[in-house]
Amino acid sequence: MRAVFMGGSSLTAMTAHRLLEQGHEVVIIERDKERIDALAEELDAGFLHGDGSKPAILKEADPGQTDFLFCLTNHDQANILASLVGRSLGFNRVITKIEDPEFEHICIELGLDDTIIPTQTVARFLSDMCTGKDPLELSTLIKDEARVVSFVVHDEDAVPVGELDLPSESRVMCVYRQERFLLPDEDTKLKPGDEVVVITHSKNVRKLHERWNPGPGE
Repeated sequence: MRAVFMGGSSLTAMTAHRLLEQGHEVVIIERDKERIDALAEELDAGFLHGDGSKPAILKEADPGQTDFLFCLTNHDQANILASLVGRSLGFNRVITKIEDPEFEHICIELGLDDTIIPTQTVARFLSDMCTGKDPLELSTLIKDEARVVSFVVHDEDAVPVGELDLPSESRVMCVYRQERFLLPDEDTKLKPGDEVVVITHSKNVRKLHERWNPGPGE
């Protein structure tokens, strides 16, 4: 596998180190030459010196031969821009890191479905630990183009599961009702406040978010 990282952040260094240990190819794009020199001392990776949001630099990273483009700088806007450029150049899969949750809906509108918010992820992990859940069990099972989306049922969606009118390649995995796990069938009637967990193809993520998790004012 080949992975390209935009930005020599600490998250990049840690992720790249793990991938290199597993025998994968890693290329890091960084505009700060001193940062490249520092990373080169600890990582056996390839390096490109320049602005990773520029098309010319990303083209040098060979999009057609790359499995993942990780945009992990410390600047949300730069990560979003680089992700859009990378997608237009044909990178197979683009991962966008943002720190400000207010940008999440913008990423969804732009079709950047693989968006991560580290603080939100850590917070969810810690809260799940406190309540006895193991979020890592599911994350190891979701592969390829599969994605998991959840939403809270409102009055208009209090219908049987079979009447939710989900996109193709989507299925309800489970329902949480007052924090209790339910394994529904087509006839299970949803109630306001239920949390519905759907497994779907990545192409449907934006559509599902727009339907059940709209941004402010929508």
